[in-house]
Amino acid sequence: MEDPRIVAERVLANVERVIIGKNNEARIALVTLLCRGHLLIEDVPGVGKTMLARALAVSTGCRFSRIQFTPDLLPTDVTGVSIYQQNTGEFSFRPGPIMAEIVLADEVNRATPKTQSALLEAMEEHQVTVDGITHRLPQPHMVMATQNPIEYEGTFPLPEAQLDRFLMRIHLGYPSPTDEVLIMDAQQERHPIETLEQVITPAEVTELQAEVGKIYVDPLIKQYIVSLSNATRDHDAAYLGASPRGSLGLMRAAQAFAMLDGRDFVQPDDVKVLAYPVLGHRVIVSPSARVRDIDSLQIVEEVLQRVAVPGVRARGGA
Repeated sequence: MEDPRIVAERVLANVERVIIGKNNEARIALVTLLCRGHLLIEDVPGVGKTMLARALAVSTGCRFSRIQFTPDLLPTDVTGVSIYQQNTGEFSFRPGPIMAEIVLADEVNRATPKTQSALLEAMEEHQVTVDGITHRLPQPHMVMATQNPIEYEGTFPLPEAQLDRFLMRIHLGYPSPTDEVLIMDAQQERHPIETLEQVITPAEVTELQAEVGKIYVDPLIKQYIVSLSNATRDHDAAYLGASPRGSLGLMRAAQAFAMLDGRDFVQPDDVKVLAYPVLGHRVIVSPSARVRDIDSLQIVEEVLQRVAVPGVRARGGA
């Protein structure tokens, strides 16, 4: 197939027609897709969370669906439901919005824990079970969930088990004044998403996902990743550290990041760049540390400073 870096840059350039000034965040979203992972976007309203999901779906030709999570949302509203057909006397499955290739779970923390749990099987096992029958999800498949970190009234915080299902968490943040003017210029007549075109196919996305696993990861890099995860578990300010799923996710994300950079091997800088997006939401700050205004970002940054970085060596070198 075509050079993965060229394909990725084509997708990123297309997404940036809609999401201006957020190249790093758009790249992380693409990395998440190529890792067969899921993305949690945590930010205030109006900064482009929904548009990022839509732009990525249009650019890759993936089917897009949006689920607005509310307290009265039911699990079957997410997964689908079996309906009795009177003419045949049998039940037929009506797929829910989770069966699309890119799913936006908007304000995911506003639904009840029972409804939130409907996402667990889909995110981890890429399938849903309705009335005892298992239905496979399409490939590629990615859940992009959003939540507002400011307004907590009437919300149900995501449990640690569900947070761990997200490969990465990002914060878009406000655009710079210059970028905000560019956004206004771009949307003066109509929204760029209306004219956005597909640049690759879902089949090409699947091929890129397969290529990610071929990127070389040196044993020293693997040990570095494990040391980082262990350091979060042993940190004085951490009530709960990163899980083994976090270590696996950091390795796979580093592979995809290296591939998009045109390399066939992972280097320590890839791990450093992705450490907070992958591990930050998996580190639970202890109550005593929270009182001292310590957050997961500080913990991950301290861990990166404490753990020794492995040296660079040739592939397969001793």
